[in-house]
Amino acid sequence: MKEVRPTSSRVLAALFNILGSVDGLSCADIFAGTGRVGLEALSRGAADVVFVEVLRDRAASIEQALPSELGDRATVLSLELRRGLAWLKKREKTFDVIFADPPYGEGWAKSLMSVKNLDELLKPNGIFIMERSTREQLTAAPPWVVFDERVYGETTLSFLKIPIQN
Repeated sequence: MKEVRPTSSRVLAALFNILGSVDGLSCADIFAGTGRVGLEALSRGAADVVFVEVLRDRAASIEQALPSELGDRATVLSLELRRGLAWLKKREKTFDVIFADPPYGEGWAKSLMSVKNLDELLKPNGIFIMERSTREQLTAAPPWVVFDERVYGETTLSFLKIPIQN
């Protein structure tokens, strides 16, 4: 099993400073790992958070970390990414914010934005954020548009959206 690389405290603080209030927003934490980003969103008032984590022991750890008063606002899916996205699409779930922190060095920065169903899960005016290694090149083909990037040492946060067609 690969070692978990949780989002650093510095990057987590920067992410939520950039996002501003998430109060009342619907969020997804894909490649959730420890669930640190989604748990932070819940603690800051997100209406609901869906965690997608392929490894069952990590998904179970996220469930255990959920404060009982926030548990009804969280869903933890222990599914492979594509199956998790298909599950969400089938249930017509959409998000204001989707955060992805895929494993570094496995090619996700080049392929994630083309994964089936991902674009359909983002609400109009929603934001997709990918945490990636600064050494990895992000590939964002239409409909995705990168509108901001921030670098924190070896980590880059890429902010993407889907422009609304008139």
